[in-house]
Amino acid sequence: MNEILIKALQLLLSLSILVILHELGHFIPAKIFKTRVEKFYLFFDVKFSIFKKKINDTVYGIGWLPLGGYVKISGMVDESFDTEQLKSEPKPWEYRSKPAWQRLIIILGGVTVNLILGFFIYMMILFVWGKDTLYSDSLPQGLNPSPIAKEIGFQESDNIISVDGKILDNVLDINKNLFLRDIKKVTVKRKNGSEETLIIPENIGSKMFESGELFPLTPKLDLIVGEVVNNSPAERSGLKKGDKIIAVNEIEINDFNSFTTILREGKYDSINLSVIRKNSLNLSESKEILKVFPNENGTIGFYRQNIKLGNEKLTFLTSIKEGFFLGYWTLHDYVAQFKYVFTKKGASQMGGFGAIGSLFPSQWDWKGFWSSTALISIILAFMNFLPIPALDGGHMMFLFYEIITGKKPNQKFLEVSHTIGFILLISLVLFANGNDVYRFLFN
Repeated sequence: MNEILIKALQLLLSLSILVILHELGHFIPAKIFKTRVEKFYLFFDVKFSIFKKKINDTVYGIGWLPLGGYVKISGMVDESFDTEQLKSEPKPWEYRSKPAWQRLIIILGGVTVNLILGFFIYMMILFVWGKDTLYSDSLPQGLNPSPIAKEIGFQESDNIISVDGKILDNVLDINKNLFLRDIKKVTVKRKNGSEETLIIPENIGSKMFESGELFPLTPKLDLIVGEVVNNSPAERSGLKKGDKIIAVNEIEINDFNSFTTILREGKYDSINLSVIRKNSLNLSESKEILKVFPNENGTIGFYRQNIKLGNEKLTFLTSIKEGFFLGYWTLHDYVAQFKYVFTKKGASQMGGFGAIGSLFPSQWDWKGFWSSTALISIILAFMNFLPIPALDGGHMMFLFYEIITGKKPNQKFLEVSHTIGFILLISLVLFANGNDVYRFLFN
């Protein structure tokens, strides 16, 4: 099945689950407080519905536009912009006639469900599939530092011992620790066996973002070909999966970084690749010289072999504990990087449904699917919490104002602010998806 189609199906299934549960978070407390819910929809029913059925006071349906979903609660200004009902006196079953604390619980329900769901999924992933690990001793050649990492004091073949006194389950998490977390010091083991503690500057995250070096520390590994891209220079040269690349134009290389550096800086029309190839019949090795004509951008078209991760099975209780911390740090890291959205470079990197779809694996994989769903659920919880009119956070903002002052905001003001907020959101959606289209066409 086509890779794009597989990602699209996973995205559709994930959003369907998240939207239904989010709207249930509003629906259930509304029913508990005897508030009438007129509609409960998966996707938007602009002009018509794929399916709908009325049960008691509520129409349940599926719209044709897969951009989310909604519940329409009587007496509430929402994305339906139905203000006719607000011209009459409040009815006992309407949202606007309920005490502020009940309305607040109804609004909080969606965000709460998304947050709890994200944490719960992480707990179940760890319980079912265990915890993937990559400890320092799994990288005998250590790490390869970028220029920014070298400025801090990292050296070639360093191995991470601890970060702020804690051992990392996956040593490559050092990159997001540097970028998004306020770490103070990193203890490393040098190539000669000595240990040293490096003090991390406070502005390291901003420097990484501006330079584009989001992975300043990469593993030093033998360069073994994982997959060869169809109809690429690598395929035409005869490069095969499992080949170990040891030299470019007789210049010895020992990892992927040195390989890409040579190609980028040399700007060769053609190169001679020296590879070690295993005979599949008798497992003997032979050295081959392959002539390759790189693409204009200096690439030849192959993926390196992935790092083999370890795996630790966890008990149910340990899964709950570690899943909670995984959810917490996922939320923390997303909030921490959100500040970069308000920069010119950050805005250009915003993504829409294409970017979200790229989070899913290219082959159907339940662990990957649920991991991406948990991440999106936590992102939706945070985004909906923002105090923007038309989002749950906007409703909460006005409710907190009412609770603190004892006065309801003017109804006309609510309608206008909701309209402005909705226009802002649609503009952001169009901008983000426009970025996706631009990257697809020109990158």
